[in-house]
Amino acid sequence: MENLLDQIKEIVKEKQPIFEDIANFLWQNPETGLVEYKSSKKIIEVMRENGFEVEESVDDIETAFIASKGSGKPIIGISCEYDALPGLSQDSEKTEKCAIEGQNAGHGCGHNLLGSGAVGAALVVAEYLDRNNLEGTVKLLGTPSEERDACKAFMGRDGYFDDLDFALTWHPESFNGIWDGGSLANTIAVYNFKGRSAHAAAAPHLGRSALDSAELMNVGVNYLREHVVDDARIHYSYLDVGGRAPNVVQSTASVYYFIRSAKIEDSTEIYERINNIAKGAAMMMGTTVDIDLKVAIADYLPNLTLSQVLYESIQEFGLPDFDNEDFELAKKFYDSLEEGTKNSGKNRMYKHFEKEEADEMIEKRLATGLNKFTGDYGEGQVISSDVGELSHYTPTAQMFLAAAAIGTPLHSWQMTAQANTSIGKKALYSAVGALALTAVKVLHSPEIIEKAKKELHDAIGDYKSPIPKDVKLRDPKVEQ
Repeated sequence: MENLLDQIKEIVKEKQPIFEDIANFLWQNPETGLVEYKSSKKIIEVMRENGFEVEESVDDIETAFIASKGSGKPIIGISCEYDALPGLSQDSEKTEKCAIEGQNAGHGCGHNLLGSGAVGAALVVAEYLDRNNLEGTVKLLGTPSEERDACKAFMGRDGYFDDLDFALTWHPESFNGIWDGGSLANTIAVYNFKGRSAHAAAAPHLGRSALDSAELMNVGVNYLREHVVDDARIHYSYLDVGGRAPNVVQSTASVYYFIRSAKIEDSTEIYERINNIAKGAAMMMGTTVDIDLKVAIADYLPNLTLSQVLYESIQEFGLPDFDNEDFELAKKFYDSLEEGTKNSGKNRMYKHFEKEEADEMIEKRLATGLNKFTGDYGEGQVISSDVGELSHYTPTAQMFLAAAAIGTPLHSWQMTAQANTSIGKKALYSAVGALALTAVKVLHSPEIIEKAKKELHDAIGDYKSPIPKDVKLRDPKVEQ
């Protein structure tokens, strides 16, 4: 497909000013989850200028949108995220920690690159369809607040991914590779206990302790830990302990739970068992409990059929083309990392490459090689991402590209800074090309789509979100 590659490279070069401008705008205007008003408006304006029809406020989420262009099948989804993180403001001209005055948030997960890369890929694929008079529809999925609210979980539950034939995305990282392993499913809930206040010395018998109920619940969950799947993790913290006075029977108490596991069905089952423990604890103390399910996020299910095409497309289009200036800049950021973080980055290089090649990249402080993809499932990651939800509704493939020095952790000031440098921009360019090339290759091969869909169906059947319809996303105006 040499002519195809040439066409894609030509269109990517043509669209480069557009997607780089978006990357710059998002970085300069970082907005946290559900309040990405400027960011979503900017992307929507660009998509409309390029002939896309845009549905705004999708699923009653103000900053969610779906931008579509083309007609007929296949329908290609490209996932776009643009939320920033609080507390990660950083001057990109500095290689030491230095917040921008008056700015709190920052793109410490590189979503300015992720979002603009998705936009670029959508524009390239749409242009390719136009030039070649081909059927097919491109949908840019504007999914806000990946970091906190997992909006894909609600959009998926409510049917916005049902018509997709497949989906693609990427994420900035400190290495290059296919996401071939799973992530952790995560069910999040708050347990609000209500009792009756009384003087703890004069009339304790009149009180019904919400705090005691919460503590009994936690004891019960501690006993449960022995009887859940090995990969499950159950975390909790107190949101409300009913006040600070020990001589008062506490009438309120709230506990915040994260229930993680390798598979969504396991975290859902554990959640239901914890609900019973909470109800039992309330009965024991004569209190009541309100269970406030916040969200349930499925584990990421890599589609190996699509991932193989994406892997080959990265190789064909090319990895980020770093030069000596990039290597020198990366060394400065690398030197700012803690030793443990550096070692983690080095170990990743040694795991995926021969020692000589790994040593050469470590010396340059930037990953210039592509982690080998075998076509099989790799190791899962101990993170949760709402891309897992997308991957349960439609065949999904995701790649990582080096946008920062080896070992740079996500959610760090170092990542924030590098997301606005030539290192990040070169990763962005390669991401647009690889995503677009993959989409067009699959578009030309209906048998790949059918194989990818069969793989998904064989793995999980028909996915149904565990989030009840009456559970709504938080109101950003009330809780921010």
